[in-house]
Amino acid sequence: MTPIEIVNNPDTQRLDEMHIASWPIWTKETSEFPWFYDEQETCYFLEGEVVVIPEGGEPVTLGKGDLVTFPRGMACTWKINKAVKKHFRMG
Repeated sequence: MTPIEIVNNPDTQRLDEMHIASWPIWTKETSEFPWFYDEQETCYFLEGEVVVIPEGGEPVTLGKGDLVTFPRGMACTWKINKAVKKHFRMG
């Protein structure tokens, strides 16, 4: 399984080149739920803190300023500790 890719606080130029500001926004309150990625997702966290626990893997803490790519085919649990707001792109 491809690991979760994380870039902490990417520079503004990279975010602009990816056109992240034009991506849809997803928000979610404090909660915990299972998730399966049927396609790759790239997202940029604007707010919040979440611990993503891949099935059979180590927990990963993500939050504001993180640019993250989740691999297609990954099953995990999302544990949102602080309400999340993120831009996202599937595929």
